[in-house]
Amino acid sequence: MVRMVISHEMGGQKAVKVMGILMVLSWAQTTMAAIDCSTVTALVSACSTFITYGAPDPIPGSPCCDAVVGLNSIADSIDNRRSVCRCLMGLIATYNPNATAIATLPGFCGISLGFNLDPNTDCNLVDGAASNE
Repeated sequence: MVRMVISHEMGGQKAVKVMGILMVLSWAQTTMAAIDCSTVTALVSACSTFITYGAPDPIPGSPCCDAVVGLNSIADSIDNRRSVCRCLMGLIATYNPNATAIATLPGFCGISLGFNLDPNTDCNLVDGAASNE
């Protein structure tokens, strides 16, 4: 069960986004067999402004970086990490003009997903542990 305390300083919109991310994460953790790309897409959508416009840069603690941390959390096994990799590679292929923005998200947020977000990445070879940098 996820418990969250919302302070008075936290804006209502940010609180709703964070709660949504936590709901997605709690759902994702109950379906450990495989990560569905809709889960990855939902998390990455928190970064849509940066992906679309290239600004503002995500910073740790922002809804975008909270979502990237969520990706790191669900990439908790080799199979899940490979699934997240495949989903992100699909997003990079779909949003080709903005592929660089997607690839830079982990670095901006201080997270290593355990693989490089690069068009040449073979997700079948991903085995490194995800971690905070």
